[in-house]
Amino acid sequence: MTTIKKTTRLAAAAFAVAGLLFAGTSKAQSTGSDSQAWRFGVGVEPGIPTGNMHDFSHFALGGNARLQKDLNGSVSVMLTAGYTNFFARNYDTPAGKTDFNDYGIVPVKAGIKAYFVPHAYVSGEVGAGFETNNNFMNGYDKGTKLILSPGIGYSMSGSGLDLGVRYENFSGGNSGNFGQVALRIAYGFKL
Repeated sequence: MTTIKKTTRLAAAAFAVAGLLFAGTSKAQSTGSDSQAWRFGVGVEPGIPTGNMHDFSHFALGGNARLQKDLNGSVSVMLTAGYTNFFARNYDTPAGKTDFNDYGIVPVKAGIKAYFVPHAYVSGEVGAGFETNNNFMNGYDKGTKLILSPGIGYSMSGSGLDLGVRYENFSGGNSGNFGQVALRIAYGFKL
């Protein structure tokens, strides 16, 4: 199966899951004055690389900004953008020490957040990741990756704190497929 067919199938599956979450979500949050609110949040995201990226890097660190629109008390749509840096490992070889450049990517994603009990949610995002530098991981030819990102989290509405964990899959392009498991620690507020 070609990479394009795999990417298309993954994108279709992500949209199907997002549609099911959107259609099947019950109203677990209150629908009072917070309903229909716009929110803005900023977060920091430490991550552990998976797949081929784990051989290249043992740690990732990102930051992002998220715009969120509450549709009702239990479902929100999100638009997220930021930057993630995968810190390159250095290797000692018989010929000497290798020194790779870090791998950077700018993710731009859209998705939904569905609360299944007060404050606890599942989320799904799909988007594009724009490689920021030419390095060993992308064959010295930067490109664009498809991003699929399911997650779970807990938001504390009184304090604005939002804690989440997600798996993020990057596919396509010259650097192959890889991912990360990332923690998101964010602060959000109503606009």
